[in-house]
Amino acid sequence: MIPLYLDPAQTRIALIGRGALGVRRLNWLIQGGAAPDVWSDEPSHELLTTANGRFERRLPKEDELADYHAVWIADLPYERAEMVANAARSANVLVNVEDVLPLCDFHTPAVLRRGQLTLAAGTGGASPAVARAARERLEAAFPESWALALKEIAQSRAALRQKGAGFDALVADARARLAEHGLT
Repeated sequence: MIPLYLDPAQTRIALIGRGALGVRRLNWLIQGGAAPDVWSDEPSHELLTTANGRFERRLPKEDELADYHAVWIADLPYERAEMVANAARSANVLVNVEDVLPLCDFHTPAVLRRGQLTLAAGTGGASPAVARAARERLEAAFPESWALALKEIAQSRAALRQKGAGFDALVADARARLAEHGLT
């Protein structure tokens, strides 16, 4: 596996789904800063509400899928999911079909967010439960105070860079600030 962090401001994303899994994945994408287009031939009320206007009440066609970099599919019957996944792949778009490994070009990790600090645990689809257990361990090791520390470090880093500070000075400053927060 090759872990990547996609910048949602630079990535066109679609979610195609119907029910609870689709809503869960949509919320996960939104929490990551994405505003995906949502497509569903049979949307649940909660999916419609969560989509917040970025919604098409049908499945996309191959030429429409070509507009995206990545597509998540959740809660579609296997035959429909396979059809959409194959169309996405034909359009050179990366696809993930929730819990269907042969239809996944990438896998969705369990994620912990502390402000701009994003930590991910993944198993390449082998066991989402193991990835979740790893994320729960990360939650204990990285309390909410990491978010504030990172914000301060980012501000300090920008000021130091303006003054021409080198890499070693930036690292030393970050470590000192983490220590001030009791995070070392």
